[in-house]
Amino acid sequence: MSPWILESLEIVETGQPVAPGDDASFVAVHSAAGTGWYGPVSERIGRYVIETLACEVKGALVADHVGLLNRLRSAARRAPSDVASWAVGTVDCAAWDLHGRLTSRSVAHLLAATDPRTSVPAYASWLSHDLTRMVSLDALRNVAAEGWSFTKWGLRRDPTDASEVAAARMARAVERCSRAVGSPLAVDAVGTWTPAVAMAFAQSCDPSCLRWLEDPLPRHDLDTYELLAATRMPLAVGERVHCDEDPAGLIQYVRPRALTIDVVGCGGLTRAVKTLAVARAQSIPIYPHGRSLLPGLHLAAAFPDVVPAVEYRLQWEPGRQRLYDVPLQPVDGNIRLPDIPGLATTPRSTTCQAPR
Repeated sequence: MSPWILESLEIVETGQPVAPGDDASFVAVHSAAGTGWYGPVSERIGRYVIETLACEVKGALVADHVGLLNRLRSAARRAPSDVASWAVGTVDCAAWDLHGRLTSRSVAHLLAATDPRTSVPAYASWLSHDLTRMVSLDALRNVAAEGWSFTKWGLRRDPTDASEVAAARMARAVERCSRAVGSPLAVDAVGTWTPAVAMAFAQSCDPSCLRWLEDPLPRHDLDTYELLAATRMPLAVGERVHCDEDPAGLIQYVRPRALTIDVVGCGGLTRAVKTLAVARAQSIPIYPHGRSLLPGLHLAAAFPDVVPAVEYRLQWEPGRQRLYDVPLQPVDGNIRLPDIPGLATTPRSTTCQAPR
């Protein structure tokens, strides 16, 4: 069998301890010459990969990423969902990892037209710290002093407040915290806002205090986003983009300050590269969502003109990095590209292999 033909796929559980509720599964794609990995992913995503996508992998060419993506998307369309889109992305990224291993090159080298950058700026996020609930601003100041490109924090609406009251409370919190660190902050609504709250906030908050307001609505409500875009509020969207969504339409309606796509959630690196081309044409920078740090890091290393920085999630990423054979550690707000073939997504140890 050719080393460039995918033979099988399996889901493998990490042998490392994880906190309750944390992802613990890895996708492994096999050819005659090696294995490509992506993880960790949730049990639901792993189950979808095995039950729906495994049969699409057999016989695919390792380096034909567009062909494999088309196979996977076709299967996922039979029952589209966020889990389906994530599952497609995990298999796509595992195939890229194998491609890098077979060529003894990093995925960033495979993607880039010239040598990729070796170090990528990162911005720090800590969404469990909500700006409206910060009594002491020490945590805010300490993180801001660590050399990150910028920082991002949670901004949750109190469901007991009327829309205008909630918007005013959150606007004052943003302004207070921005003054404390002396720079604009990115904030994430974490799916807790309504269209009325978003519009009231846009009219209440000083936009100079914000780098961006991310995903203020729980869905891509394009009509409301078009209204928000007409205000001075800087917006970021993209985390919820799925593998069949047209990024050009989202950009047209939202006119965002940034796209924050999840490189795995949007359907994988192959899909992210297509989205990147659309963003470049519209001069929209991409800041990859931190849940998929490693593929986002390779994308940023390969395309520095479009991807200025990646998100590093202070609350969760250190624990995820302990699952990898080669863990990453930010230094002064920058992350070095691993000097090894593939994505550097090999799990440190594995157990409980599922049948192929």
